[in-house]
Amino acid sequence: MNTMEELLMVERETTVGPEEGLHARPAARFVHTAKQFSSRITVSKDDREANAKSPMKIMSLGAKKGEKVFIRAEGDDAEEAVEALATLISARG
Repeated sequence: MNTMEELLMVERETTVGPEEGLHARPAARFVHTAKQFSSRITVSKDDREANAKSPMKIMSLGAKKGEKVFIRAEGDDAEEAVEALATLISARG
């Protein structure tokens, strides 16, 4: 059976909170959290986009404390994924 389901897509802008930005430990925590969701999740900064489930891709964004990023998720648990990741990334460390 091949049915087309409309996937939920959620996007949210948030500010990077950790002092070290989205690098090293904060990136590892972010990716670990992202992998708990089945949705396709991306993070974008300026004109660059990265797979939220790839530590190297996330760190390659170079997101620093105070910078804005967009978190976008598409799938059954998109809303929960974006909320959890936005809360995590905006935490102060």
